[in-house]
Amino acid sequence: MSKQYNLFISHSWSYSDTYDKLVNLLDNAEDFNYKNYSVPKDNPVHTNGTDKQLKAAIKEQLSHASVVLILAGVYSSYSKWINKEIEIAKKEFNTPKKIIAIEPWDAKKTSSVVKNAADEIVKWQTKSIIDAIKELS
Repeated sequence: MSKQYNLFISHSWSYSDTYDKLVNLLDNAEDFNYKNYSVPKDNPVHTNGTDKQLKAAIKEQLSHASVVLILAGVYSSYSKWINKEIEIAKKEFNTPKKIIAIEPWDAKKTSSVVKNAADEIVKWQTKSIIDAIKELS
């Protein structure tokens, strides 16, 4: 059995179709075993709706991950929570979490915020994404 990689996939619920495509890509990758610690739209973190509670819940999910995947579509630059996830990943653990920025297919513009925070930037290709995960884990 192959090693299991613990991942947090950051995404905007407004663009959950892209998240679903990435999860499908990882699920169908050969010889790749992972656990997804992200917060999908169909299974949200249950809080009383305060930012403080949501941030604590996201930090808890991030604590399990060795690598954070962020879709680097331009919308990411304007997402309050993706920016908070980057901040938590980089500043709130003794060892900062590694971030992989994934550039979407045919993207004319991508998020400089995400790419500047990334330890590695890859294209939307299974091999590139998996190789980066293995390298940074």
